[in-house]
Amino acid sequence: MFGLFSKEKKQSLNEGLQKSSESFFTRLGKAIAGKATVDDEVLDQLEEILVSSDVGIHTTIKIIERIQQRVARDKYLGTQELDKILREEVAALLLDNQGPSSHFDLPEGTKPYVIMVVGVNGVGKTTTIGKLSSQFKGKGKKVLLGAADTFRAAAVDQLKRWGERVGVPVVARGMNTDPSAVAFDAVKEGVETGADVIIIDTAGRLHTKVNLMAELTKIRRVMQKVIPDAPHEVLLVLDGSTGQNAVIQAREFTKATEVTALAITKLDGTARGGVVIGISDEFQIPVKYIGVGEKVEDLQVFDRKEFVDSLFRKS
Repeated sequence: MFGLFSKEKKQSLNEGLQKSSESFFTRLGKAIAGKATVDDEVLDQLEEILVSSDVGIHTTIKIIERIQQRVARDKYLGTQELDKILREEVAALLLDNQGPSSHFDLPEGTKPYVIMVVGVNGVGKTTTIGKLSSQFKGKGKKVLLGAADTFRAAAVDQLKRWGERVGVPVVARGMNTDPSAVAFDAVKEGVETGADVIIIDTAGRLHTKVNLMAELTKIRRVMQKVIPDAPHEVLLVLDGSTGQNAVIQAREFTKATEVTALAITKLDGTARGGVVIGISDEFQIPVKYIGVGEKVEDLQVFDRKEFVDSLFRKS
């Protein structure tokens, strides 16, 4: 199920990105109607379509420049080849930004592997943690969760429900307790019980960025009393359906703390799938996971080639 990009996962990815793909090709079809070759007018239209698909201005310019180079090199390019060229150039652009495709494997020699999850409320942070837990458990890993988003009772309760649902223990101390104390207890318990992976949920209140930075720093510091190099991964969860707002959140969080990986959720049901390309290119932080549906298995390890192929796939 996890080793290769299976037919089922590809179908899920295609379905999750269907709205983005349909929206893109509807507009591209209108732009190239009656055109035989990729000329400046077609490229101008393509640039406008990419920007409106939430790819972002700077990344769009890079893509257009790559296609212009192809046009100049190959001399004659027909509009019927444009989608193929687009897939190739966007995949190449993302090449340097992708970490190794882990398929929910954990690094050798790091046990327990500690993941600190950050992100604003409402982006699907707790749900992502629950789905990650299920995926890791499905790989035979022993998982422990820490409910350190203690400023919202709903967050603690939601994480507990996910723990019960997937059969994973949750360290929780209730609402308004010290988040760093919960993180400390979770890491300590994870070491004592032989956990393979510990996932720590944290609060995400961007309107108090200074407090957020101090809080996340404190959580790091107390975890390091138990495991000196913890956390091994800081995973920022972003809601892909919010388009450029997700980019703004990424900017704020990368200022507040060191982010090492990204998870972009809620890509199904939106035409803004292009935001994954822009975020990956702008921040040079690997997009590790994408959410393309409600099911646990719809949280997928990000594969740039498969993603680009599905995003720019004609129905």
